[in-house]
Amino acid sequence: MLTTVVGSYPSPPQEPKSLGSKISALLGNYDPYKSAVEYAVSKQIKAGVNIISTGQVRGDMVEIFARDIPGMAWEEGTSKIKGKILPLNYSIGANDIKITLKIANNMSEEFKTGGTILSNGKLSEDAWGVKGIITGPTTLVLSSRMEGFYNLKNRDEAIIDLAQALKREAKYLEQAGVAMVQFDEPFLSTGMANIKTAYQAIKIVQNGLKVPLSMHVCGDVSHVLRELLKFPVDIIDCEFAGIEKNLEILQNTDLNGKKIGFGCVDTKTERVESPHEILALIKKGIDLIGEENMIVDPDCGMRMLPPKVAYQKLKNMTEAVQWLS
Repeated sequence: MLTTVVGSYPSPPQEPKSLGSKISALLGNYDPYKSAVEYAVSKQIKAGVNIISTGQVRGDMVEIFARDIPGMAWEEGTSKIKGKILPLNYSIGANDIKITLKIANNMSEEFKTGGTILSNGKLSEDAWGVKGIITGPTTLVLSSRMEGFYNLKNRDEAIIDLAQALKREAKYLEQAGVAMVQFDEPFLSTGMANIKTAYQAIKIVQNGLKVPLSMHVCGDVSHVLRELLKFPVDIIDCEFAGIEKNLEILQNTDLNGKKIGFGCVDTKTERVESPHEILALIKKGIDLIGEENMIVDPDCGMRMLPPKVAYQKLKNMTEAVQWLS
């Protein structure tokens, strides 16, 4: 059974320490986040995770995109949409993907061989790789203040324009070597989103991608899961450790050919679940939808957890999965 992460990892930027890095900082060439990526990657690999992330170390999931995408801005801790949203002619995350792949390849022979996550609709049991993560167009728009070009009446237009912009970012990540792309759309569980527009947006970003596409929707999805399973993605990723309703709704649910990202570690608490506890939850999922339809991961991102807690949760998760084989 494959294991992955949702995205973020507690790994703060590092001030320059060596003489060389201090000189680079003086010249304006030092990247304080590179070491943060290296730390996040090394911990995920040591924990035994198959499909790792960059750690999303460069900021909040909304901030990372709002500060760069034309038409958007990040001001005073708030995302704003101030003009026509347009695609970038450079990638926001591809460089961190390349850093991650380099570190992973140096640390692990498995990452050198890689592997296909999905083949003819079946999940691989031993694929290794890096996940490219993008905050979804619906979530980015609903998280932003509308100023100027768009307003609340044409918010759906902003979502579609943003989908066109993020489609290019997804292709950049694919070209950088990701094994899969994940769009984070937490707003789809809140009741605030127009599901039809969200579907259209994901259809835009999905078109032309050759790697598997996952969509992460945290929160209580019991009222919307059947709609999510209609989206043009390969994997629907949800929280099952912290939200019992989500587990209940899986019973007698037609997955519509989708795989389920099965969150089995609660990232909202610092309590570290034992491998036995995690295994018991995974077995409940297997009983409901079958092992062949599951990818195991934490409920959500781990940014807010202490580093030692985050690592141990991942380690216990992969140990639980190993006990299945």
